[in-house]
Amino acid sequence: MIRVSNIKVPLGFDFGDLWGLCVRQLKIPEKSLISVKLSKKSVDARRRSDVHFIISVDISAKGEQKLLKQLKNAVSVEEYIYKVSQVSAEKPPVVVGFGPAGMFAALVLAMADAKPIVLERGQDVDSRVKAVENFQNGGKLNPESNVQFGEGGAGTFSDGKLTTGIKDKRIQVILKWLVEFGAPEEILYLAKPHIGTDKLRDTVKNLRKRVIELGGDVRFGAKFDGFTTENGCISSVSYTDESGQHIIETDNLVLATGHSARDVFEMLHHKNVDMSQKSFAVGMRIEHLRTDIDKAMYGDFAGNPALKAADYKLAVHLPDGRALYTFCMCPGGEVVAASSEEGRLAVNGMSCFARDAENSNSALLVNVTPEDFGSDHALAGMYFQREIEEKAFIAGGSDYSAPVILVGDFLENRLSTEFGRVKPSYRPNVKFAMPHDYLPDFICRSLKSGIVEMGQKIKGFDDKDAILTGVESRSSSPVRINRNEMLESLSVGGFFPCGEGAGYAGGIISAAVDGMKCAEKIIERFK
Repeated sequence: MIRVSNIKVPLGFDFGDLWGLCVRQLKIPEKSLISVKLSKKSVDARRRSDVHFIISVDISAKGEQKLLKQLKNAVSVEEYIYKVSQVSAEKPPVVVGFGPAGMFAALVLAMADAKPIVLERGQDVDSRVKAVENFQNGGKLNPESNVQFGEGGAGTFSDGKLTTGIKDKRIQVILKWLVEFGAPEEILYLAKPHIGTDKLRDTVKNLRKRVIELGGDVRFGAKFDGFTTENGCISSVSYTDESGQHIIETDNLVLATGHSARDVFEMLHHKNVDMSQKSFAVGMRIEHLRTDIDKAMYGDFAGNPALKAADYKLAVHLPDGRALYTFCMCPGGEVVAASSEEGRLAVNGMSCFARDAENSNSALLVNVTPEDFGSDHALAGMYFQREIEEKAFIAGGSDYSAPVILVGDFLENRLSTEFGRVKPSYRPNVKFAMPHDYLPDFICRSLKSGIVEMGQKIKGFDDKDAILTGVESRSSSPVRINRNEMLESLSVGGFFPCGEGAGYAGGIISAAVDGMKCAEKIIERFK
């Protein structure tokens, strides 16, 4: 098969006519073609006067070696076939957490007939949706089942981005599995694929059903609370549910709890598991009108039916050595209440598949390093996050209302009193507050200077009516659970720290890849 890249086509191109494109534009003899498939599609909006698509196609044809010499930007490619060895497990491996890392670890282990047991402290996705909606409508926070905890992990209530900076052959396998479980087929070829929170919910449910069909056991409302060792290796895992505490004898534990399971971090530290401080980032969410961002990114092409809501990615390096960057941009989305602990407030971003909500939002994050923590304690970064979230909770009125301010007022050091063209999307409520009331001075300084500089890169980014909502504090884990080349904990054999919470991933795809890798190591142990 031949992959031809960097093909320019207009926004009005008929993607049902890829065959004709190969014949007319690539000059491939029609009689030699066997099949043509779209393998990549991206928007090129670098020039607002000429917005178009750049695509790649995979071609099967007679005489491919000859064609390779004739075509520009062409390479030979082979489809990667993922295979899992069958094993016989005397004791079932245990997977703690059913976010992306835990889901794909469990799936691979189930495919190997290892019959994994999954412990998820939160609820199944349908019950979880009800708990989140109740909280957003002013109800009580459920610390065990919320935007952070439950089936699908934090990604279930996000934009469902599938972009990643890593290169790994497993990525295409993951994308194909996701489509099989209900994700849109376009994620297989879009340069910036996303599923959307609405479609992710059915997708994770179908993945769970497959794990169970293959012999896995998924237990919701099962809170991991400890483990025992024998000769330096995992010997059992304990968890608590509504009926009490339970013990599972196991030789293999995949810990994929995500970056918000702070009680787990504390338990591991108490057990002297080797952990270290890790840099992360803190900031706020910025909201603009979706139509304003579309216009800024697409110019006169904004509103073209071939284009989806515009996204952006920005980063600026500041004179003091800090950096401000956008993260988890949600076109046509909303800012969501992401708290998981009582008395602490955090926000995140979320979009449905259509990305057609009134506002577009993104995290604006400032890098935070261990030097900022004020302590060499392994969990100092976590305590740093907690302190900020507690102050944000108070600034918002101590009822999970989020503290907000208009960009123009923030830049002028005055407290906002009314909204302009942009209205906040956060629920249950918002309250005007100065960011200095809950964010460290260095973060406020970086936000101010960085927003102005970003306004020079995207017209209107520093619009005075844009809204800043605090606080975004859960961008990544504040700790790393150290592991060796076999992906096992440095402290405990058979213990596999995995995914974002362990400090080895940064998004749905990289977490899923890490989950697969940990499962593969366990399969090697069984063999």
